Amino acid sequence: MRGRTVAGLLSGAAVFFLVLLQSTESVYIQYQGFQVQLESVKKLNDLERKLVFSPRLQAQSALPILCYHLALPLDLQPICTSRAAASIFKALKTIAEDNCELCENVACTGCL
Repeated sequence: MRGRTVAGLLSGAAVFFLVLLQSTESVYIQYQGFQVQLESVKKLNDLERKLVFSPRLQAQSALPILCYHLALPLDLQPICTSRAAASIFKALKTIAEDNCELCENVACTGCL
């Protein structure tokens, strides 16, 4: 009888950890050869609001001003090496708004 209780507790613990593991998996967006976390893309709007806009800096650089922000998430930084960085950031923000957690957009992976 005691063996069944221990086995039941172990199976319950295993199910708990599987659910926990699944809930910690990240949702990713794949676009133009870049794979980034949905949470990183959601941070872009906050970063843009915190930026001090400098028209002179923007005029001197082909890169979006976001690329100069020290808090830009690591998985978004490689986008800054692309000539199309501004349009990629814009597209990623649009994709993130399209219920990416529900995988309604084919660019989203890792969601339920």
